[in-house]
Amino acid sequence: MDTVVRGVRVIDGTGTPSYRADVALAGGRIAEIRRETDSGPRPGAPRVVDGAGLALSPGFIDMHAHSDLALLRDPSHEAKAAQGVTLEVIGQDGLSYAPVDDRTLAEVRAQITGWNGDGSDIDFSWRTVGEYLDRLDHGFDGQGIAVNAAYLIPQGTVRMLALGWDDRAATPDETARMRQLVAEGLEQGAVGLSSGLTYTPGMYADDAELTELCRVVARYGGYYCPHHRSYGAGALEAYEEMIGLTRQAGCALHLAHATMNFGVNKGRAPELLALLDRALETGADITLDTYPYTPGCTTLVAMLPSWASEGGPDPILDRLRDDAAAARIRHVMEVEGADGCHGVPIEWDTIEISGVSDPALEAYVGRTVAASARERGEEPWTTARRLLVEDRLGSTILQHVGHEDNVRAIMRHRVHTGGSDGILQGHKPHPRAYGTFPKYLGTYVRELGVLPLEECVAHLTSRAAARLRLPDRGLVREGYRADLVLFDPDTVGAGSTFEAPRTLPTGIPHVLIDGRFVIEDGRRTDVLAGRAVRRTRC
Repeated sequence: MDTVVRGVRVIDGTGTPSYRADVALAGGRIAEIRRETDSGPRPGAPRVVDGAGLALSPGFIDMHAHSDLALLRDPSHEAKAAQGVTLEVIGQDGLSYAPVDDRTLAEVRAQITGWNGDGSDIDFSWRTVGEYLDRLDHGFDGQGIAVNAAYLIPQGTVRMLALGWDDRAATPDETARMRQLVAEGLEQGAVGLSSGLTYTPGMYADDAELTELCRVVARYGGYYCPHHRSYGAGALEAYEEMIGLTRQAGCALHLAHATMNFGVNKGRAPELLALLDRALETGADITLDTYPYTPGCTTLVAMLPSWASEGGPDPILDRLRDDAAAARIRHVMEVEGADGCHGVPIEWDTIEISGVSDPALEAYVGRTVAASARERGEEPWTTARRLLVEDRLGSTILQHVGHEDNVRAIMRHRVHTGGSDGILQGHKPHPRAYGTFPKYLGTYVRELGVLPLEECVAHLTSRAAARLRLPDRGLVREGYRADLVLFDPDTVGAGSTFEAPRTLPTGIPHVLIDGRFVIEDGRRTDVLAGRAVRRTRC
């Protein structure tokens, strides 16, 4: 044995009642679980951790992360490691950095600068999914990365690679090319396919195109993870669309940051849950993830109508600089409701600037667009337009359009998992990037009683592992990998707030990956035990 956690409360990830036990680790796996009611000698090891007052659970799995470059930029990666996250699922929302060619890489880097930075500090030595996963394995000087990572093939990037930024249906040859790219990515280890259907160019795909790609995903036993076409006006129809096309393709479905936002959806979570229940009862394979906060986070450019984004970043900037085109964009956004803003007319007092790429623009950060406009004595659109152009589309926003009753209702559902949707860029990032998992345990379990502790841990661990088809993660069970979290149920909580979003959590003294301490006595060690977690072959 390498390590024994003695006399700890084991919350094993199944959702069943916890129990007291000694848990022994050897060779990166759980070697023995001796319950306090068992007879015989207690296991010993060179390292003994006193588990009194602590709970031991499987490591948390972040089902929706935006750490695609952060894992290669920051060896510490405390934003996730300190939360007890031992595995992140990246490649989200249909936009990431593999597969690419030189042209596409430059375009996607520009498009999602607000999510991940411009990448000027990254050696983009890869082009394929497999090469990217190998780069994660290598990590820092061959040692690895802070936490494990699984990858979704980004459908928007695939479309960008196959037919560029055109707003049109794919030809049969282009569809065949996209199917080939998805198959290659799955063969190289991706766990599924993501989409961002309010982001260009992925949003230009029709249902027939998406269904063809999902058929490939199904053949490899992966899953489809869409950011679907609307979380505002038409949200229920957008959910139903995703359920229908994955049923037709025979593909598993995981709904990204599944919620019901904007005033049109206040109190409507029960309608979404009823829709899911009907589909589940007829055999659909569906899961979802949420974060335990009401505001969302994205880029300011994502609010534009899709036609204004056709062609990519440079044509977008050209349209914004042209007075006539800018006036048309404004009318769609403020009067009609742009598809980028989920079909709802934008309310500038809900759009808070959370980060900028150009340090000269930091005065905008922490203020809503409406507030900045009032300070300047101008219309909000004038402020937003200037910021988009001067920051070259690199600004991130918090969008205050959620509803607490919807958040609580959805997190109770039996197919719910946890996903931070954490964007780590910006001067004032969303606190979910640093606080999602301890906030579930502290606020929604201990303080509000929305979920029992054992049930919540199951949401954050075994349910996610089952969706990822990981045969030896997500449970505290003999023979499973020793990806584990020790936390104090009485004190665990998110330290991050909207005012101080990079504050680390409390009550999580130890986190282990493959039996190695990445957090020890509340401090980050220099251990880099993370690797790329590749799709389990059917």
